[in-house]
Amino acid sequence: MIRFFDFVFSLLGLVFGFPVLLLLMIVGLFDTGSPIFRQVRVGRDQQPFTLVKFRTMKVDTASVATHLASSTSITPFGHFLRKTKLDELPQLWNVLRGEMSFVGPRPGLFNQAELTAERSKRGVFDVRPGVTGLAQVSKIDMSTPKLLAETDQKMIHGFTVVDYFKYIFMTLAGNGAGDRVR
Repeated sequence: MIRFFDFVFSLLGLVFGFPVLLLLMIVGLFDTGSPIFRQVRVGRDQQPFTLVKFRTMKVDTASVATHLASSTSITPFGHFLRKTKLDELPQLWNVLRGEMSFVGPRPGLFNQAELTAERSKRGVFDVRPGVTGLAQVSKIDMSTPKLLAETDQKMIHGFTVVDYFKYIFMTLAGNGAGDRVR
């Protein structure tokens, strides 16, 4: 049932959101010269996939977890994208392709060994990673790998369709603040 919602909502989001996506891409082109950010992340069953987002940091920024990146790397337009969560819109493509869900554990990087190990112990990789989830609406980011993995495990055990919509609405209401730059 969740995959059905993911597919329908991501398809509708891409179709009806196309003008916004195009506008943000054009502005991003002037901001950084490279508006789309691609990064290989750890997906379901620890399989790699390429996550797509709007670029919010300078092109030469090191590929590290967000909490390790310098806030000076964020461009002025990038601040706007992050604050409004519009930088996440291209992930509709990842959701449509089945690499992600709207709700699930936020995908980490392969160089985050501690987080990967903690999640592996807790069966977190048995589900698709998500755009948002319990950790994000609880303001837990990747700087606390064990707590994040425990929260992810808690979310996926007993996960319901009601939870799916609850986390989406909480994120849209401004509660999603995980993975922030310090």
